Amino acid sequence: MNRPYIFSSESVTEGHPDKVCDTISDVILDACLEQDINSRVACETFVKDNVVGLAGEITTHADFDSRSLVEKAIREIGYVHDDCKFNANSFFFVNLIGQQSPDIAQGVDAAAAQDKLIAEQGAGDQGIMFGYACNETPELMPAPISYSHKLGRELTLLRKSGQHKWLRPDSKTQVSMEYVDGKPSRVTAVVVSTMHSSDITTGEIRQILKKDLIQRVIPANLLTDDTELLINPTGLFVIGGPEGDAGLTGRKIIVDTYGGTGRHGGGAFSGKDPSKVDRSAAYMCRWVAKNIVAAGLAEKAEIQVAYAIGYPHPVSISVNTFGTGTVDEAKIEAAVKEVFSFKPADIITQLDLVRPIYRHTTNYGHFGREDNLSALTWEKKNKVDDLKAAIS
Repeated sequence: MNRPYIFSSESVTEGHPDKVCDTISDVILDACLEQDINSRVACETFVKDNVVGLAGEITTHADFDSRSLVEKAIREIGYVHDDCKFNANSFFFVNLIGQQSPDIAQGVDAAAAQDKLIAEQGAGDQGIMFGYACNETPELMPAPISYSHKLGRELTLLRKSGQHKWLRPDSKTQVSMEYVDGKPSRVTAVVVSTMHSSDITTGEIRQILKKDLIQRVIPANLLTDDTELLINPTGLFVIGGPEGDAGLTGRKIIVDTYGGTGRHGGGAFSGKDPSKVDRSAAYMCRWVAKNIVAAGLAEKAEIQVAYAIGYPHPVSISVNTFGTGTVDEAKIEAAVKEVFSFKPADIITQLDLVRPIYRHTTNYGHFGREDNLSALTWEKKNKVDDLKAAIS
């Protein structure tokens, strides 16, 4: 029997400086794919004060005004208030985008090249990627990150609906969950920190967000008299966004995945086209893990896959069910290899990834969202029967 323990996960809203950067990077990626599905994109964004900079490597036939796209993204996030130094109406823009290295391109291209081992589309880089699923929530995600994301989404809806005009875009949420016998039992702490205008008191903020946010999102049976509700614990959060902290693409990789549950290979997602296995193979592993759990083959499943740059075949695939499997792990692993192909080109085809869908993925987790399955194809549970048949 497992001892009781507490596990915490955090989320951030789209106005967090790092998420501003992730959003802009994915907007640029989508703009490339809308016009040229063969675009190779590795777009990095940085923000500080009223400065936005793009860097990285893009090879595309797409033609668009990068600054206009950036302005539109900032406006949609909600940085339009005069009391915010970072503002869609007045920012300084720097574009340092270059082109993809031809050495990398020849490894990714589905064509022969000098000294290339196989004339197939290869992985865009070496690396390891993980996917995870568990039966703690209906969307088969760990409970702490699931509730953290829900708090962030609801907080953003409260702001964008105009219900609370004092809310500003930069916010963080965090949920601590006690586990008993390995199952979520109760929420021990909720942390919400949100940027706000100067014309509201901290006491008012705490009262409003307890009622309109926390008690609406967290199920009553998970909240107890002992649950700590820490709302804007510093007291003031008027200066926020890129004025309060510099932002970079790819710094919220744990927020983007499983909130610290399971492992992470280290690669970020936003701004990368699907030839980059950092992104596409992580989506693939989530799809596989989710279908394993949905098929009832395990209560928890973690998939790891590893690649060599320019080589199409993964150098390893492993399945871990943490002792929760209903059949032998070796059988599950064999079924996975029979049902799914982990070649980079096949991942793109199976998940239909060469589309301008990535702006939908950026905020509130790349996984566990079933609100847009036509875009987030890796959240579909459409291989359950195939896995069961392969096992039998």
